[in-house]
Order: sequence, then C-alpha cells, then structure tokens
Amino acid sequence: MALGATVHTFDIQLADVDRGVYESLTLRVARHPSETDSFMLTRVLAYCLEYQEGISFSEGISATDEPAVLVRDLTGRMTAWIEVGAPDAERLHFGSKLTGRTTVYTNRDPQKVLPTWAGKRIHRAEGIVLHSFDPGFLDGVVSALERRNDMTVSVTERHLYLELNGASFASAVHDHPLS
Repeated sequence: MALGATVHTFDIQLADVDRGVYESLTLRVARHPSETDSFMLTRVLAYCLEYQEGISFSEGISATDEPAVLVRDLTGRMTAWIEVGAPDAERLHFGSKLTGRTTVYTNRDPQKVLPTWAGKRIHRAEGIVLHSFDPGFLDGVVSALERRNDMTVSVTERHLYLELNGASFASAVHDHPLS
C-alpha cells in the first residue's frame, strides 16, 4: 500500500520590508513521502519570499511541466518559474524559455548545486539566481516543524527572521547568479 502525502498547515504573518509586502497567509502544504521536511520548508519559504498576486504551488512531484512554485498573471499566463532543490539544467532551460523570470531556492549546499549546471545549455542563464540559506538554518527550522504551524516571516536587507511555533531562527538569503 502506498503512503499518502502528509498535509501541514502554516498560518503565516509575512512582513517583507525589502519589497513592501505585508500579508497574512494560510497555506496547506502536502509533503509527498519522498520529499524531505527541509525541501517542503524551502518550498514554503520560496512562496513567502516570492509572494505576489497570482502565486501558487504546483501539483508537486506529479507536475512535470510546472515548477514547485509559480506565478500567473490575470490571463493565466505563467510569469515566474520558481524551482526548489536542485533541478537539472534541462528543467531550468525549459522554465526560462516559458516565463519572464526563473529562480531557484535550494535546501542543499549551493557550492554542490551550481557546478551541476556549469557548461549546460540554459536559456537566459545570466538572469537566473540560486538562493540559499545559512548552513544549519533549515535543520533548525525542521526541528520546530509540526503538522499545524504558526509562523512569522520577516525579511529586511535580504536577512530572514523566522519564528515557527515559538522558536526563533535567522539566516541571510544568499544569492548565487548562475553566470
């Protein structure tokens, strides 16, 4: 018998001072059995850090033609392709050709992710940025994760302050251009 997804609920107070975004969000996030907690949390953080009108999660692992997080305009056209983890170069190439903006948030060591794309054909690679967090940040946040979560996310000068279920964490958001 196959295991089903575990649903986590996040009640989020978002204050992104850098972009002037202040929102109250409730997200129901399904974590597939093959997905780690740090990957799921990276999806949630990518959603918060990229939050704008039209943002949504894709169907997840089964959505091979969509990223983990995407933004659509009012006509339904995809305008931002937001990947999580360490997608292959072919996937980034596809997403970059399809949308005006492509970016990646990783839960891995960026110095191990970036070389996998070196020398590969990626459309508009010069405009793609890999975002990462301080070492150990995601592991700490995972330790406070529950099925139902109260979260406060504050961003100022590309520094992330996060409170999850009463525990506090902080990390810079590091930007690594592909080229």
